[in-house]
Amino acid sequence: MRRPSLLSGLLMPACLLLALPLLALASSWLSFDATALATLAHQLDTVLPSYALASLQLAVPVAVGVALLGGGAAALVTLLRFPGRDLLEWALLLPLAMPAYVLAYVYTDTLQSSGPLQTWLRAATGATGALWPDIRSLWGAVLLFVLTLYPYVYLLVRTALLERGVALMEAARLLGAGPWRRVLRVALPMARPALAAGVALALMETLADYGVGAYFGLSTFTTGIYRAWLSFGDRHAAAQLATLLLLVVALLVWTERRAQARMRFAVTRSAGTGPEARPARLRGAAALAALAAGLMPVLLGFVLPVLMLLRLVLEEALHGEFGLPWARFGGWARTSLTLAGTAALLAVALALPMAFAARLRSHALLTAGVRLVSLGYAVPGAVIAIGLLLPSGWLQARWPDSQLGTVLTSTSLGLIYAYLVRFSAVALQSLDSGYARLPSSLDESARMLGAAPLRLFGRVHLPLLRRSVLAAALLVFVDVMKELPATLALRPFDSDTLAVVAHQLARDERLAEAALPSLALVLVGLAPVMLLSRAMRRGDSTSI
Repeated sequence: MRRPSLLSGLLMPACLLLALPLLALASSWLSFDATALATLAHQLDTVLPSYALASLQLAVPVAVGVALLGGGAAALVTLLRFPGRDLLEWALLLPLAMPAYVLAYVYTDTLQSSGPLQTWLRAATGATGALWPDIRSLWGAVLLFVLTLYPYVYLLVRTALLERGVALMEAARLLGAGPWRRVLRVALPMARPALAAGVALALMETLADYGVGAYFGLSTFTTGIYRAWLSFGDRHAAAQLATLLLLVVALLVWTERRAQARMRFAVTRSAGTGPEARPARLRGAAALAALAAGLMPVLLGFVLPVLMLLRLVLEEALHGEFGLPWARFGGWARTSLTLAGTAALLAVALALPMAFAARLRSHALLTAGVRLVSLGYAVPGAVIAIGLLLPSGWLQARWPDSQLGTVLTSTSLGLIYAYLVRFSAVALQSLDSGYARLPSSLDESARMLGAAPLRLFGRVHLPLLRRSVLAAALLVFVDVMKELPATLALRPFDSDTLAVVAHQLARDERLAEAALPSLALVLVGLAPVMLLSRAMRRGDSTSI
């Protein structure tokens, strides 16, 4: 094994520090005593089966829903051509800007028995009572997750089909295959790895969610972790639940990466770029039906919720008892922007040398450390919070006068640390995609001219990675703005973010007041969606 370079020696401690919460959770199983075993046995007899069942009942329908909706939307805009198709290509990404918990607040206010829609229908029809089941239920959560998470599947399946799908479908047609046979025997097998990867990503987000589960009263693993730690003060129970959830997420990560590896057969551009490789054209009623089908998830997942939020904001501004809290909103926005901006800058500063070291293949240990850091985004915020609270509690018990544990749990430093643990992987992935577009001949030419690694990075790589650096910072910024579970557990006193305030106001049934911070989060989330849609229109899906 090669001796580590200076860069590797500096980055290895950083990788270890970012992996510390996960290592702390793993070590909690090594120090089990009779109390911890009794706690685990009690959970197995009481809450653990219900947590597992609720999470399974949520995850399976979400997986089926995002596969059908995302895969169908990708096939619609890739394999067919009809009026409005160019609009749908980027509009189908818009629900990515809508956090699931914001969608939960909006539809609860609109569809509940006392909401405006049911009130109007009862007045128009003379009906009494509720006209449909309460959306604050398991089926409602499934619907909301499908509407906000299907773009993961849509993006990956569309990318896979764009590479070779149209040309191979045309080849199958020339060989006499009918439409259904072309879809079943050509398109679906080609898209299956991308479909599996997108579903795995959607399930990671579903299992990591806290906002929808807590607001709808669902007993999932994530809500159970918070109850064990914050309500009952049982760190052993919280650590056990967090570790079990981490194992499930690790399985999903393995599934997603295996599926991504199998997608390599479709990354080569097809030679068929002439008229014979064009999508099939629809006309008349078929074209209208295709456009309506494509617009439906955009309307339900983005357009209507934004209009509902605007309605709530205007009503509160004009007729609210206290009016909109503009003064407090400025403080919440300032806190959110400060935390998100700091985390974005630090995440990019960490990810740049890591991506460069991975490019150089500096050292096997560093490569393993970078891969460990890259798993951070898949780890739920609740798990990271427990992974930070465990060592902070140990430090506080060991050195009560040092205030080391307090620094991690009662200051913005601990919150920024949690953000870096989770979202450095986002910046790293964006920079890795940028490096993938730089030919290795650039490095070889620089070395032949005698350029040292630092000069190669500063004079060659960095100017060419400018777009990827900006995209990485933007993605981390938006993810931090929307982050809820870790922020709820680790935020300092009197330091609420827009996401936390929206959740607390909605939990207190003050939905009209929650509309303003919720709308701000949606508007901020539009930035990466616009960046992604622009990249797709250029045909460069790896640009972010």
